[in-house]
Amino acid sequence: MNKRAIGAEKESVVCQYLMAKGYDILETNYWCRLGEIDIIARQGEYLVFVEVKYRKDATCGGSRYAIGHNKIRKICNCARNYICRKGVPLDTPMRFDVVAIDAEMVYHIENAFEYIE
Repeated sequence: MNKRAIGAEKESVVCQYLMAKGYDILETNYWCRLGEIDIIARQGEYLVFVEVKYRKDATCGGSRYAIGHNKIRKICNCARNYICRKGVPLDTPMRFDVVAIDAEMVYHIENAFEYIE
């Protein structure tokens, strides 16, 4: 299985995981010229932008540490594009989560990072 297929499979697993936790999935693989957001969901009043990271094992710290500053900036820029395009009120509570998968272990890190320009 190639990387793209594995990524799609893991994103599907994360969608099921989030739905089981009461999230409503609004979009998957939201793409704009500024980047991509794996999953956009709603949890109660929160609009949640979710980055999915997968590693086949936990070497080098595993998937929880596989998101860098440039990736965070791209996610934030893409999120800004999304809220502008969709007309999301700016007073809507929003957060950025990371769901990391190491082998079969799932780690959901709520509010994993703050918005940056």
